[in-house]
Amino acid sequence: MKPIRGNGKQNTRDVILQTLKSTNQAKVDDLAEAANVSPVTIRHHLNSLQADNLIEVGSVRLKVGRPYYVYSLSEKGHELFPHKYVSLTKRLLDELKEHLPAETVTQLFSGIVQNIIDEHRSKFEALEAAARLPYLVNLLTEEGFMADWDNQGDEYKLTVYSCPYFSLVETHSEICQLDKELIFSVLQGPVKQHGCIIDGDNRCVFTFMASEMQSRDN
Repeated sequence: MKPIRGNGKQNTRDVILQTLKSTNQAKVDDLAEAANVSPVTIRHHLNSLQADNLIEVGSVRLKVGRPYYVYSLSEKGHELFPHKYVSLTKRLLDELKEHLPAETVTQLFSGIVQNIIDEHRSKFEALEAAARLPYLVNLLTEEGFMADWDNQGDEYKLTVYSCPYFSLVETHSEICQLDKELIFSVLQGPVKQHGCIIDGDNRCVFTFMASEMQSRDN
């Protein structure tokens, strides 16, 4: 099966993961063609994805010639994509809303994200303001999101490219608050949102000024 091609709106990391999902396994050159970038760039992203335990690498030996490497999604990588358990989750949420007061359901959702925050609080609160962002990206990745960050001077930007709860949010909008509450709690400062996947944008974007964060910490 031929690798899917990026449409210019996806980042390279996205294209790699989606290509591996659709083709089962691929070589560096296949992924470079799909993402329309150089093999050197692909290898950089592959190293990052391996560090995040999202992909696996194997060696293919031929009768003639040197062996070559192929990449595939790990179990954790497959979990980034929708599965049939989404249907079960939706049914469970429907039942919760039918049998419990709305405020109780809201408390349950808040309790879930609070547990995640409490589990990591001692680590992210010890970090300087700007250092919390790469920590947050790793945390979001662990929770099934695809995210990345960059900065221009004092302005930092967090971009969330995919949400593991996307298929549930249309009927259970409370879920959308999970990642937002997590983001705001870790960054602990004035964060602005400039787009939302749920509203039809192709990504969620959050920005903040490191100097404003730092002044709040002091």
